[in-house]
Amino acid sequence: MSKRELKIYLNDLSKAQLQEQVLDLYTRFKPVKTYYNFVFNPKEEKLLDEAKFKIGKEYFPLNNRKPKTRRSVAQKIIKHYLQLGVDAYIIADIMLFNIEIAQKYTQEKTIKQSSFYNSMLKSFQDLLKFIAEKGVSQDFTERVNDIIKACKDQDWPNYYAFEDA
Repeated sequence: MSKRELKIYLNDLSKAQLQEQVLDLYTRFKPVKTYYNFVFNPKEEKLLDEAKFKIGKEYFPLNNRKPKTRRSVAQKIIKHYLQLGVDAYIIADIMLFNIEIAQKYTQEKTIKQSSFYNSMLKSFQDLLKFIAEKGVSQDFTERVNDIIKACKDQDWPNYYAFEDA
């Protein structure tokens, strides 16, 4: 069904029928419920804390398990928050936190896989693009510079690419 056909269909429904359909979608599909819960009660600080906790667990698990250091966890959270329409400042904060926590981890343990450093560079480039598009670059300049400095101090194999970005 195209968007145009959907509009025609929705225009033909009464208000009660439309309400019934929305309620049905709300109960059947978790993403719809999540969306409406966020729209009517946007606890963005809670979302930020949850995201930082989940990302932090990837590098510093609570129970002495081996860290997984997966970038994909942060990427899924960021993508989900973008779909919800979370404030750009909070999303940028999560993007920065993802790189900062990885740097904190590599400060303690050396990672030999170049794919890790390449994925962090990709995250950094995505961050720079995002904050430039949203016009919040000035708010994060210091943290961005700290990331570049940490890459150089920790002698990341691709630190020069961070400087170039």
